[in-house]
Amino acid sequence: MEKLLKTLTELHGPSGYEQEVSYYIQEKMRSVLDEVTVDGIGNVTARMKGSKPGPTVLVTAHMDEVGFIVKKIEPNGLLRFEKLGGHDDRILLAQKVRVKGRYGLKRGVIGTIPAHYQKFDDAGRVRKHHELYIDVGARSKEEVAKLGIDVGSTVTWASELEYLGDEETGRFVGKSLDDRAGCAVLMKLVEELKDRDFAGEVVALFTVQEEVGLRGAQVGLAPVGCDVAIALDATVTSDTLEALLDDTLQLGGGAGIKILDMSLIAHPTVKDHFIQLAEKESIPYQPELFTGIGTDGGAVALANKGVPTGVLSIPSRYSHAPVEVIDMEDLRAVQQLLVAFVKGNDEESTFAF
Repeated sequence: MEKLLKTLTELHGPSGYEQEVSYYIQEKMRSVLDEVTVDGIGNVTARMKGSKPGPTVLVTAHMDEVGFIVKKIEPNGLLRFEKLGGHDDRILLAQKVRVKGRYGLKRGVIGTIPAHYQKFDDAGRVRKHHELYIDVGARSKEEVAKLGIDVGSTVTWASELEYLGDEETGRFVGKSLDDRAGCAVLMKLVEELKDRDFAGEVVALFTVQEEVGLRGAQVGLAPVGCDVAIALDATVTSDTLEALLDDTLQLGGGAGIKILDMSLIAHPTVKDHFIQLAEKESIPYQPELFTGIGTDGGAVALANKGVPTGVLSIPSRYSHAPVEVIDMEDLRAVQQLLVAFVKGNDEESTFAF
């Protein structure tokens, strides 16, 4: 799992520009399954039928990460940018980034004034992203062009997946764990089920553009008929020392079982089934209720005349930053719960309201 996670997180795939991730997942899915399709905006759909009759289970995870896009190239070679997805302007200053141009990835930094100027500045003011710029080492527009960077070039954080602490901690820090961690779980599910010893059918949907409004899921669900749906996504913990956090979701506390977010009230039958499975199989879990986020589950629940939908969440600290942190035990709990859900179905399984 660690090797797969490292590969996935280091791919460049901000919202709307997920090609690297989409191509990689297509290749891996086609090595296991025959029925893999890609729609016009990049969603990857892989289907596998079990050896026994049963329900069709849709499982979705999004491939995109939050990023930026070059908006303007200044005469002195500095780049103005726009956001792709939700960012906190307070953490943008002095961060390393990668800009993808015509000749591949180029290093850059989001600039900031030196500390020596602080006494001449309003230190409490948060500079908005449209006031900021990316420095790629160019002296002019012409040098930017030689680097292959244009208006429309995309930008992601320049961080790699690393252990936080040592291997024994089981914790990792890096970019795009939201939601490459979910993609890794979904890919491992397909691998786990390759002997087809399960009932029904599993549809694995890897979506694009989740971070800009759940757009990929809305398109990807249209041709898919299913009896129940599960979204896999990272969620935010509330266990650090900030005064506004309430310690209701902990890193290392187990899989998050969604109750409510801004996009979805989890289907009670699906939610209760997850809780019963977790308790039966002794899989650590924690209920998740937070209105500050949304997932593809919200789009799925409204598609195809309503699908019973639940969400399994991967707890994460410092989301949408270059230093997202997850605990591998939480990731394994999500994977175990997902496998138990699929393998526990039979011909009589129903998820009626």
